Amino acid sequence: MLEGVLPIGSVVMLKDSTKKVMIIGICQFQTVPGEEKPRIWDYAACPFPEGYQGANECYLFNGDQIENVYAVGYQDEEQMIMKTKYDQVLAELRKDEN
Repeated sequence: MLEGVLPIGSVVMLKDSTKKVMIIGICQFQTVPGEEKPRIWDYAACPFPEGYQGANECYLFNGDQIENVYAVGYQDEEQMIMKTKYDQVLAELRKDEN
């Protein structure tokens, strides 16, 4: 079982969805009018296999919304260093939300 954030390029299916998405960003902030703090999302993704088609076709979601992982993105030493940092940052941000 994978723990922590998935790497860029991972392909997943979200719960209550019929379309796969590919992760294109990690640790995303969304400013929402009327809300004091920005929302924090684990991931940004685009439709798969189509790829990025503009901001209107990007999706923000958290790891607990993933139903199935179809492919894990490229991993190397540099990505593993970033994964460790993202895991730490997201854990801290989630702690501050509560």
